[in-house]
Amino acid sequence: MSVELLAKGAKTIVAMAHIGALPGSPLYDADGGVEKLIEGVMADIEALQAGGVDAIMFGNENDRPYLLKATSESIAAMTAVVTATKPALNVPFGVNYLWDPEASVAIGCATGASFVREIFTGVFASDMGMWVPDCAKAARLRRDLGRPDMKMLFNINAEFAHSLDQRPIELRARSAVFSSLADAILVSGPITGQSADASDLREVCEAIQDVPVLANTGTNIDNIHDVLSVADGCVIGTHFKVDGDTWNPVDADRVKRFMDVVNAIRAAS
Repeated sequence: MSVELLAKGAKTIVAMAHIGALPGSPLYDADGGVEKLIEGVMADIEALQAGGVDAIMFGNENDRPYLLKATSESIAAMTAVVTATKPALNVPFGVNYLWDPEASVAIGCATGASFVREIFTGVFASDMGMWVPDCAKAARLRRDLGRPDMKMLFNINAEFAHSLDQRPIELRARSAVFSSLADAILVSGPITGQSADASDLREVCEAIQDVPVLANTGTNIDNIHDVLSVADGCVIGTHFKVDGDTWNPVDADRVKRFMDVVNAIRAAS
């Protein structure tokens, strides 16, 4: 991602392209296969780019129940989908394999992504069990694969989980930048589609001066003014879907209305 997009004050809108359930997942459509996954993502990309988003992030949101360690078949399939749809992109893109930092970095490097998002630091009690990511391995893999330029976006308060670290969220954010070299900090709500706590977002934005801070979940057309008044941008998936349902296709009209509001905010700032 360019400096202009991932920067303090850029007001960047990163839109999610949710891939259908990958091979091995309980919801995988074996009859449709990988070709159906590609078709679905292509339609979403077209709608998102027509609406004017700044960047697109591929994610395996449909792979419920989620894994903490990716499988070989799911890594291969996600890489294949991103590679097949990449020629249609005219904006920077990133990837996020839920919830495996090393898999996210590996897929990002293999596909030429500009950035990756994951839970890179912390210890969590989660729906998936005890969650202890290894940031050092992910960062070293990025370097070993020759992509030190690929940005690592740190989601610091995981969805579907509770942090066992009792430090205030702003201190955890500062620590992630200082000790783990975060390129950006993301603040989430408790579950996909639910807003980050306004006070958490504000406190993190006030504490972090060197890297951008983005709202990671729950941003919509009704709260985007408040979000961009403090944050440097947001990641948005659910609000762009038909009827605001996470599992539906992207609604091009919703994207356009949202980006019209964002562009007005940018023009006024």
